[in-house]
Amino acid sequence: MLRTPGPIQTALEMVTLEELVPQDHLLRKIEAVIDFSFIHPLTAPLYSADNGRPPLDPTLMFKALFLGYLFGIRSERQLVREIQVNVAYRWFLGLKLTDGVFDASTLSQNRRRRYDNTTIAQDIFDQIVLQAIEHGLVDGTVLYTDSTHLKANANKNKYDLKVVAKSRSDYWDALDRAIEDDRAEHDLKPLKARERQPVEKSTKVSRTDPESGYMVRDGKPKGFFYLDHRTVDDRLGIITDTYATPANVHDSVVYLGRLDRQCERFQFDVAAVGLDAGYATAGIAKGLEDRQIMGVTGYRNPSRPRPGMMRKSRFVWEEQSDGYRCPEGQLLGYSTTDRNGYRQYKSDPNVCRDCALLSSCTTAQKPQRVITRHVWQDSRDRVDALRLTPQGKAIYKRRKETVERSFADAKQLHGHRYARFRGRKRVAFQCLIAAAAQNIKKIALAMTRESLPALA
Repeated sequence: MLRTPGPIQTALEMVTLEELVPQDHLLRKIEAVIDFSFIHPLTAPLYSADNGRPPLDPTLMFKALFLGYLFGIRSERQLVREIQVNVAYRWFLGLKLTDGVFDASTLSQNRRRRYDNTTIAQDIFDQIVLQAIEHGLVDGTVLYTDSTHLKANANKNKYDLKVVAKSRSDYWDALDRAIEDDRAEHDLKPLKARERQPVEKSTKVSRTDPESGYMVRDGKPKGFFYLDHRTVDDRLGIITDTYATPANVHDSVVYLGRLDRQCERFQFDVAAVGLDAGYATAGIAKGLEDRQIMGVTGYRNPSRPRPGMMRKSRFVWEEQSDGYRCPEGQLLGYSTTDRNGYRQYKSDPNVCRDCALLSSCTTAQKPQRVITRHVWQDSRDRVDALRLTPQGKAIYKRRKETVERSFADAKQLHGHRYARFRGRKRVAFQCLIAAAAQNIKKIALAMTRESLPALA
């Protein structure tokens, strides 16, 4: 006989949170292996010790933020609502069934007023990486780096055109010394002392979030974005570094500085790195060689000349002669080294004037071909060659399984497609906490498996 069920919502039951959370729940695994006790001493200097109202416990607050990133909850208001009804979340935060939940504004106001100009997010991220190292999940021998774009919290149609300076590269000082040495080697006078200034260009600047960058890249959406520059370890894809910049900052600009930061902070002895073609520059190649690190970078086709014009590859580099040999046999000799670090090799106009290939060689008014070669091109050639070795091929193949997979998980599972906040520092906070949450999940899942893969 069909019966009408009675109301059960008001029934009294004797239960505990411990009984209501499944034994195989992700949060149980996290709580079992991750030590969050470091958060309190890290944040203590930011609080008053002897006056004011009692604050929300910082450990509880950051664990709540981790919940939002772990389960892809983009809104902090929605996060608070989920904590109110989700017993697993309450168990993780140490809240009883009858405890009230903090207001969403508590999270936002603490972030804006207490943590905005601090390194607390970076410090928390570093501590999670150190725990992964202690568990033997990270060794720092092979690292993979790439960047992904996050859509800025800005209207792409509201902007002003302004002339802004491009970012300063990590290796400018070393390049200036290399230029000076190269000119001295060719018996040329030193260039007049002048502070190197970034190239200025007209670009769109958002009125909503001026610190974001207008991105124009092949195969990428156009608009205002940030870049998350991320490095992961080879073994399990644990994230060892994340750094946010506007989207118009080239990948190679900040790379060497972030690599040095990881080696210093975590005492990594890096043997090799895997990078995509965006990092295939002479400056990166020289920096990796100076650090005695094997660099494996992707290949990008050089820019195409005008139809019917000869490529630079038709000219053969002759190291002993310090020049390029053209298809007709003329040697283009060294002329000078400019401020940008490029040696200029020029042909003899008297020879070129009667050359049958002149019309396909140059369109300049003067019948002369000029070939440029970077002062660090030898390093670039050696690093490019590593990609074709058996070890280089294995490293580059592994890149898409590590850093690209890390970004895919971040966007698909952890709400990392969009910048939640405005301003580079606040987006950096998002990137660091999101990466820490991903690491927490990876550590928990790895440590609760029956066996771990052996270190290579």
